[in-house]
Amino acid sequence: MKNLRIALLAFMVGALTTMSGAAFAKTPADLNKDADEALHMLTKNNPLAADISKKAEAVLIFPNIVKAGLIFGGAYGEGVLEQDSTIDGYYNSITASFGWQAGAQSYGYVVFLMNDKAVKYIHETHGWEIGVGPTVVVVNEGVAKNLSSSTLKDDAYAFIFDQQGLMASLSIEGTKISHIKNP
Repeated sequence: MKNLRIALLAFMVGALTTMSGAAFAKTPADLNKDADEALHMLTKNNPLAADISKKAEAVLIFPNIVKAGLIFGGAYGEGVLEQDSTIDGYYNSITASFGWQAGAQSYGYVVFLMNDKAVKYIHETHGWEIGVGPTVVVVNEGVAKNLSSSTLKDDAYAFIFDQQGLMASLSIEGTKISHIKNP
């Protein structure tokens, strides 16, 4: 059992090291470019995301989040808030988790902020915990079947995309999004 834990830990460290180069942009210009590419890829491949993007007040884009865990886990990535086609700030996304989990993966996610309440909340808080504050709906295939751009009623819609790696998980986790001054 001890050898299995050491092997899994070694795998996770290697996977995290391999994937982390893309997770942390070196400059604001790099992060802006990565965010533009991620949003373009999402809206090109997902018609519902494209429709929602046209109605959103602002868009929070995390082009690459890196996640790893072995009982205890975490994820980190940096992103941008775009409002009126301009960059309105830089944010990080930090997730902590505990439970049965093993592996490492990377993914991106975009949160479409649909009203002034959601935009105001992200500007005025010193860290936005998903599940507290504005209502966030994570859009997956099941949700997408029952959702159209004319039935939007919630404060924010999140799309997860470009998942790579392997992560088995049955855990409790929480995500906090915070403003950062210099990415």
